[in-house]
Amino acid sequence: METKLEKKLSPLNVWSLALGCIIGWGAFVMPGNTFLGKAGPLGTAIAMAIAAGIMIIIAFNYNFMINKYPVAGGEFTYTQKAFGQKHACVCSWFLGLSYLAIVPLNATALALIGRNLLNNVFQVGFHYSVAGYDIYLGEIILAIVALLLFAYLSIRGVKFTGIFQTGLVFALVGGVLIITVAALVNPNVKLSNLTPGFYPGNSSMAGVLAVIAVAPWAFVGFDTIPQAAEEFQFSAKKTKFIMVLSILFGAAVYVILNTVTAMVVPEGYENWSEYINDLPNLNGLLSLPTFHAGYQLLGTAGLVFLGLAVLGAILSGIIGFYMATSRLLYSMAKERVLPQWFGELHEKYKTPAHAILFVLIIALIAPFFGRTALGWIVDMSSIGAAIGYGYTSMAAFVFARKEKNMGIMITGVIGSIMALIFVILLLVPIPIFHCSLGKESYICLVAWIIIGIVFYCLARRKEKK
Repeated sequence: METKLEKKLSPLNVWSLALGCIIGWGAFVMPGNTFLGKAGPLGTAIAMAIAAGIMIIIAFNYNFMINKYPVAGGEFTYTQKAFGQKHACVCSWFLGLSYLAIVPLNATALALIGRNLLNNVFQVGFHYSVAGYDIYLGEIILAIVALLLFAYLSIRGVKFTGIFQTGLVFALVGGVLIITVAALVNPNVKLSNLTPGFYPGNSSMAGVLAVIAVAPWAFVGFDTIPQAAEEFQFSAKKTKFIMVLSILFGAAVYVILNTVTAMVVPEGYENWSEYINDLPNLNGLLSLPTFHAGYQLLGTAGLVFLGLAVLGAILSGIIGFYMATSRLLYSMAKERVLPQWFGELHEKYKTPAHAILFVLIIALIAPFFGRTALGWIVDMSSIGAAIGYGYTSMAAFVFARKEKNMGIMITGVIGSIMALIFVILLLVPIPIFHCSLGKESYICLVAWIIIGIVFYCLARRKEKK
């Protein structure tokens, strides 16, 4: 059987892959539940600019390693070449969960569109609660259908997937652009509405740092590009520009949605901070500031455009992380870290079909447990992204030092330090940041580490025999 992936992805496809993974449902709800309540409009803009700068430095390390090893697997391959098999297993074990968990997270987010924009249309059939989250049969079926459909599309071929992904991302960007233009031309929307620039309840510095602290979660996605490196139909040298552009676009979407949300204040409120403080007492569309802003700007059409943007973000995230996770598993199988079954390609489409099916099977479990329980795993898996950033940056430093490449040595050190800081912020409860893991996520993390140790020991025993 042919064991090579097909080179079918264009630069536009790869940019769409990255941006579609960076922007999800969270970008449309975080202005209300996170950004404005921590840093305000100006504080969030400053924080996102700094966070994007940090991610761009890390992206330089990724670009350096992609050009050295333009193969599927990304961080696993880089870590293995620089530090050996044990470190590669640690990196890929956490990173794999980070990617895999976001597939069902996006699939279950489709139910939130139904709950918030379509009058609970999918809340039909029997229902039950897990950790306080109500789960309905209709919403389970919706998530399952989405997971099955996009698993099939992902197996069908990377060229088809790339084109479809590009279309979804254009819907995402187009929807955000229309809302932005509507805000700019509306006479009732003024820059004075953005005062105060920072959230009154926090110090300016604390608010900015609190938003920077969520950067690993907010920008996870640009690092999916090296997973598809074996399928580029262009030079790997172009990945630097593609990654930087995806990070800048991602930061712009976050800032634009947050700024528009702050500028469009509902009647009865003096400013955005008074509105944000009152959110716990509100329900319906008023409890979703970004969507309420869209409605105030363009009426029902505003909700439609934002709905299309959210749909594009969610579906492109499903496709993107299907691709990233399956390529990581495929590369691990090629290096005999996982069973060879994961590395087998589809005879016709030349995609890692078995790896995609594995992701599908694991993802199909999540809709039955609801988003609260899934959120514990996703929060914990944010550490996986930071670990991937750290190992890639350290590997870049190791190889750059051999080649006496001072520029990458510097970015390698900076990237490694920032990754360590992100891990510390996630693991150590620091009151001003409020971004550390909850008790349930800590339990999931310990369980995942124990499972990893067991699998590694079994693999070593089998190898010795």
